[in-house]
Amino acid sequence: MAPRMKLTAITLDCADPEALAAFYRQATGLEAHPMSNSDFAGLSGDDGLLIGFQRVVDYQAPCWPDQAVPKQLHLDFAVDDLDEAEALLLELGAAKPEYQPGGDRWRVLTDPAGHPFCLTRRAV
Repeated sequence: MAPRMKLTAITLDCADPEALAAFYRQATGLEAHPMSNSDFAGLSGDDGLLIGFQRVVDYQAPCWPDQAVPKQLHLDFAVDDLDEAEALLLELGAAKPEYQPGGDRWRVLTDPAGHPFCLTRRAV
């Protein structure tokens, strides 16, 4: 029998954990985790999942869609309105790459540290 595992944390490398946590806190409404410091910041959800942001010396942002520096991972967020969510996130500091493979189905943005993430329509 395979071990049962529960995902408890996702941690992203970055140059400035506090700034990246602030971006995602404003975007998601998640609460700041009390163990945050200058080298690590975290956000907690009601379900117990922690999104962490870890300082890495000489951090190099992913170059999506180019693979010179691979994306390593990406996050997906379900939203009610793609245009509204995109506008808010761009205002908060996200960027929108020119290459958009999802057409009208989803949008790819990058956070202030360069990590790509997707916005998808929330299932009705």
